[in-house]
Amino acid sequence: MKYHIWTTGCQMNVADSQRVGSELEKLGYHFTPTVADADVIVLNTCVVRQSAENKAYGFASSLKPLKTADPHRTIALMGCMVGVRGNPRLKKAFPHIDVFMPPSEPGPLVNHLLGKETLSEKDAELKTRYAVQDGDLILPMHEQHNLVTAHVPVVYGCSHVCTYCIIPARRGIERSRPVGDIAREVRSLVAQGVKEVTLLGQIVDRYGFDVPDGPRMPDLLRVLNDIDGLERIRFLTSHPNYMSDELLETVAALPKVCEHIEVPIQAGHDEVLAAMKREYTVDDYRRLIDRIRRYLPDTGIATDIIVGFPGETEAHFQGTLDLLAELKMDVCHSAMYSPREGTVSAKIMADDVPPEEKKRRLDLVNQLQEEIVTEINEKYMGKTVEVLVEDLHRGKWKGRTRTNKLVFFEDTRDLKGQRVNIDIEWAGPWSMRGKVSGTVSESITLTLAA
Repeated sequence: MKYHIWTTGCQMNVADSQRVGSELEKLGYHFTPTVADADVIVLNTCVVRQSAENKAYGFASSLKPLKTADPHRTIALMGCMVGVRGNPRLKKAFPHIDVFMPPSEPGPLVNHLLGKETLSEKDAELKTRYAVQDGDLILPMHEQHNLVTAHVPVVYGCSHVCTYCIIPARRGIERSRPVGDIAREVRSLVAQGVKEVTLLGQIVDRYGFDVPDGPRMPDLLRVLNDIDGLERIRFLTSHPNYMSDELLETVAALPKVCEHIEVPIQAGHDEVLAAMKREYTVDDYRRLIDRIRRYLPDTGIATDIIVGFPGETEAHFQGTLDLLAELKMDVCHSAMYSPREGTVSAKIMADDVPPEEKKRRLDLVNQLQEEIVTEINEKYMGKTVEVLVEDLHRGKWKGRTRTNKLVFFEDTRDLKGQRVNIDIEWAGPWSMRGKVSGTVSESITLTLAA
């Protein structure tokens, strides 16, 4: 029996798909990269932007001939397209789909498969295997001892309700996972070869806020920092209102937590921020970036920008460009505003910035950011950086610095999963290239000692 999972969207969806693959393999299924060969096909969907939703609809429709050819094949639709409350329209649109699964919830598919007549003779064995391993993340076989980095959800859902965001409606209210469950999952990943984890939450800094007198993000980081074999920890995405001094002090103090912060601004003008219900001002954000750089002088900072939000004038947009030029972020994830059904902005705000104007503004943001990051990365020329080697890419080793800079280098040895010191010889806007500092063994020894 074989399964195939198609995943689109954010890192949370990637982690959810790994969880589904784990549960399917407990049931005796094996991964196949070919959709037509699969007995079980899972589509893990994203609807943050219209283009992502259109892509998911198209792929779901394309599976109808496969279901017709083999009615015993199981097709499941998962993720934000389904949402936590379900979507009755999907059943009418896709009668060939057997199971509709909320985000982060493999249970409906597992229950469907356990109830299928074709599995009845192995039912007792499968249920026993499932019960024994429930709660452990056993990576799908094609990823075991192959992944150096992995994503670990720590907060599901969101209760903040920014006016443009569909996530609260589709993923539900904020729910923090217990510290013990997270630690057990991280230990499981480390045992399978993972060296670095990225903790995920829509507002990851709010970890534990839904638990009266519960642990907070600094507490979780301290627990994970003590796990043997884990070498690096990252977390995303942050919100300007919840990045406390205690959290920054903890990042600075813990050796395994990387100097890498992702904290979106979304717009560079107070009127647009108020319309987005972000609940901070441009000056608040400036002060936050200053605090981050005081606690973590060499940190890499990433931000998000939405251009063309309803009511955004040319003056508003110029404020965004001016702020980016002033703060000089290492990364800027930018996107054109896309109205999403069910959000406040879609209900009460006119999408009044023409598409061609949105595209012009997006291009200007990307052009400015390329100039900024080129200037930042050129400062790495001639310096030595620690790189965690992730994999081979077109004959070169690929890895990232603690500040999340992408680095390529050549070496004939198998260095996957090693932390190596690299002398930077070339730096561009999106990546850098270099060579191992000294011999490989010396480089690794120096890195571990550091």
